[in-house]
Amino acid sequence: MEAIIAQAIKDTAASRKTSVPWNLDEPFPQSYYDFDGSASSWVSKKPSANTAATPNNGDDTEITNIALYTWNIDFMLPFPEARMRPALAHLDELIRRLPPTTAPVIFLQECTSSDLTTIAATPWVRERFHLSDINTANWATAHYGTTTLVDVRLPVTAAFRVHYSKTRMDRDALFVDVTLGSGGATVRLCNTHLESLALEPPFRPAQMQLVARYMRGGDGKVVDVALAAGDFNSIQPFDRTLHEDNGLKDAFLEVGGREDSEEGYTWGQQAATRLREQFGCSRMDKVYFWEGEGARVRVRVVRFERFGGDVVVEGEEEGRRIVELGFEKGWVTDHLGVMVVVEVENLKGKGVERL
Repeated sequence: MEAIIAQAIKDTAASRKTSVPWNLDEPFPQSYYDFDGSASSWVSKKPSANTAATPNNGDDTEITNIALYTWNIDFMLPFPEARMRPALAHLDELIRRLPPTTAPVIFLQECTSSDLTTIAATPWVRERFHLSDINTANWATAHYGTTTLVDVRLPVTAAFRVHYSKTRMDRDALFVDVTLGSGGATVRLCNTHLESLALEPPFRPAQMQLVARYMRGGDGKVVDVALAAGDFNSIQPFDRTLHEDNGLKDAFLEVGGREDSEEGYTWGQQAATRLREQFGCSRMDKVYFWEGEGARVRVRVVRFERFGGDVVVEGEEEGRRIVELGFEKGWVTDHLGVMVVVEVENLKGKGVERL
């Protein structure tokens, strides 16, 4: 496993881009993509506030909730296609259980260029989702990055990345704004992979400060509700209070979850056995949220649960090879995913009008 990690670090460094169009710590706008069935291709779209009132698929079902799924798919393991396909099949199974009034959003971290190809070729993704990326153009390295899938019933009004200046590992925050309900609430969605390892000086506090700034509309846009999620690599004491330090709420704690409890752990159960014995289990993957000033809207966490346990790679030989790397099974990734269903309520006017 050590050889795999060393090679991944080497490959990432080799694929780091030396010339980029963005400024660090500042929003860099990007397009998103919809699948055009008649042309059998993904088509680039520019986010626009003018699309807010009319979802692009003509579905008039009123969306009241968002189901946010976040999952780190380990980029260091071999057989990316044979791991991403069952991971996507598992997500499809989960999403099919949602009621029509709940719109799914998927955050993925540690995607490779191969993963983007697999995602874009998946029929249910083509039918039901906007994609933030179909290539690595907006990543700092061509080796791995984040990508977001948004239910096509949620109009996209903005999309941008903030590439961190304080990072050793080419990390960024991917933001997508959508509108929800007849009240037109702006919900800002942030997919981020915070810095790994317990290195000095630590960079996760500075990264989360940037996330919180733009969750609040630091780009000048009015934001009603913001959700940030991903692999937060929470492994040190200061990680426990990053939400409080930045005026955010932790969805797991809001539903009564407790730190250092088995039901919160998302890493370790499916890690290489030696690493689990060395580091134990931890709650690396989290969901934070923020409600806008003035109490125009309110967020209520309806459900919180983990997913992705015991999802294994396609193929007996592929599974055997992963076990040989030190894993108990041929798991597709070393992380469990986290799913949160949130309800957004509009408090403007008399009483509470559900969006």
